[in-house]
Amino acid sequence: MQYRKNEKNGDKISALGYGAMRLPTKNGMINKEKAKNQIYYAIDHGVNIIDTAFPYHGGASESFLGEILKNGYREKVKLMTKMPSWSVKKYEDMERFLEIQLEKLQTDCIDYYLIHNMSTVSFGKLKKLGVLKFLEDARAKGKINNIGFSSHANLEAFKEIVDAYQWDVCLIQYNYMDEKNQAGTKGLKYAHLKGISVFIMEPLKGGLLAGKVPDKALQIWGESDTGSSPANWALRWVLNHPEVTCVFSGMNDEDQIKENLKVADEVLPNSLTEDELKLYERVKEVYEDLMKVDCTGCGYCMPCPRGVDIPLCFNLYNQKYMFEKSQFFDYLAILGGVFSGQEAYAGLCTNCGRCVKACPQNLEIPELLGDVSHELEGRGFKYKIKIFGSVVMPVLNAFISLSNRFSRKNRG
Repeated sequence: MQYRKNEKNGDKISALGYGAMRLPTKNGMINKEKAKNQIYYAIDHGVNIIDTAFPYHGGASESFLGEILKNGYREKVKLMTKMPSWSVKKYEDMERFLEIQLEKLQTDCIDYYLIHNMSTVSFGKLKKLGVLKFLEDARAKGKINNIGFSSHANLEAFKEIVDAYQWDVCLIQYNYMDEKNQAGTKGLKYAHLKGISVFIMEPLKGGLLAGKVPDKALQIWGESDTGSSPANWALRWVLNHPEVTCVFSGMNDEDQIKENLKVADEVLPNSLTEDELKLYERVKEVYEDLMKVDCTGCGYCMPCPRGVDIPLCFNLYNQKYMFEKSQFFDYLAILGGVFSGQEAYAGLCTNCGRCVKACPQNLEIPELLGDVSHELEGRGFKYKIKIFGSVVMPVLNAFISLSNRFSRKNRG
């Protein structure tokens, strides 16, 4: 594992950090055994920092980490978590949340404590409530070691926040598609020059840059003789920047972990060639041409009061264009509630605007959901759901039942 030095405190941080926002799940809950084994494997192979937050996995992420790290693994890693800034209404709330988080994480001290999802507006409110005094007092009491913030703010707002305090660390979204979005490259360099350790989230843009990718992008990557996967390319791009201290990846698959560990061990700052950097520019153009919604699937917009599964709506909408394949069946069956009995399609949106306030990408979600509804639902979607459920599903179930009987007969 490659380690990069935090110049402020001398910590040697693994170039790859473990993001605990997208742990493997089972029946909607963290698959504890699988997640534990994956995290142990990563730590045993050099990862020495884990990032979590109060709301991750419905509030279960911190407690889960507290459970699994007490077996001697706590001493092997730095813990990063975040104050749920949107829920802070008074000074006492900050004290209360920190105590809850210390208890959930089963630790006496949080190594890196960040204010979650900072904007100039939210920071202004928190400053009036005494957030900086609270953080400094907590550090003096030994409850936290390093003070920082995470942010999806634009460059101008990001710089204002950086200049407002002597931060130890910041966490920003950064990948080859977001060079000029949010803080971007200019923000990365600005924070670094101020002596702040910069940690990175969403290096794969919520998975859009890895796994199943457009054929045109695969063809471009294939021009290189490295044989690297799209995920490999995406991580390499971020780690190529000398200003980056650590890249957090939300890993939930054993092969992902092994591949990411290999990349973090091999890729040094400024190691990409000019020819390789040109490939990124061409792949970027492919995505920009095909993607309809710049959504990372982070889930901050959820839950929707009307039950809309906003990230999945956008995911299927993007897939329709990225892979030039109809998503009607998946959309109808899953979001139409045919399989689950729970409707979650875009047309349920009533434009309440709650999701807009929560979205770190500043997406006009209701308007975009309208586009999804128009293209993937069309007219009479309720009627389509009814027909599919009463006609198609019985036929499908009968086929499955017949197939199962045939399989049992052959086994017998």
